[in-house]
Amino acid sequence: MSDAERGAEIALRAVSKSFVTRSGEDVEALADITCTIRSSEFVCIVGASGCGKSTILRIIAGLVPPSAGQVTIGSAPVTGPRRDIGLVFQSPVLLPWRNVMRNVLMPAEVVGLPRAQAKERAEELLELVGLEQFANKLPAELSGGMRQRVAIARALMHDPATLLMDEPFGALDAMTRDAMNVELLRIWQRQRKTVALVTHAIEEAVFLADRILVISPRPGRLMDTVKVDLPRPRGARTRSEPAFVHQVAALRNRFEAMPMHQETVQ
Repeated sequence: MSDAERGAEIALRAVSKSFVTRSGEDVEALADITCTIRSSEFVCIVGASGCGKSTILRIIAGLVPPSAGQVTIGSAPVTGPRRDIGLVFQSPVLLPWRNVMRNVLMPAEVVGLPRAQAKERAEELLELVGLEQFANKLPAELSGGMRQRVAIARALMHDPATLLMDEPFGALDAMTRDAMNVELLRIWQRQRKTVALVTHAIEEAVFLADRILVISPRPGRLMDTVKVDLPRPRGARTRSEPAFVHQVAALRNRFEAMPMHQETVQ
């Protein structure tokens, strides 16, 4: 099995990040983050707004450098953007003039995959996310959940070992968000990528994750690592099971013990 098929291990070692605002103020965003996301593991990163969750993802992706410390994916240090990472953001950022198929094909064009191979891969991914009948539709003709599924398919187009997701369902209504959680787990179960997903929603984290990284208010520090003891596969009924309700309550209590979390973590 290739690295892309089984996912790659991500290791952060004493990662810190500081920056200077436009007004000249020094801001410490992250402080001494050390953790490992194992191969093919699904990890959620949870914390209050502004605690540095998204900064962690950007550092892993090589989009911004850490001020101190190091990130490795597999055995290689992250020194800049990498082609073996797929990114999914809260907004799907689809090109409105390109249909679903051509949006999904974008990474293949960037990395120069042969056209026939790329089209076959795109067709497989659209079937995977349940949109094979919408290949010729424009983004404006799709619902919010469908557009996000296109974004997931696009992120998987170049078969990355790692999938980084920054609150990918935060803009969706509650029912669509729950349905997309189930869909994402179905896709992950088949693809077995290493996934790191940022969310401020405790129920979403418990439903999706193998483990949850709890980040403190700024400067973001790793306060706790919570193992989710729920069997897989998980589905809609999981949310009504006593074990799920108990884990959500325990994690919420953990946040309520931290200052400034009551209003920003749901």
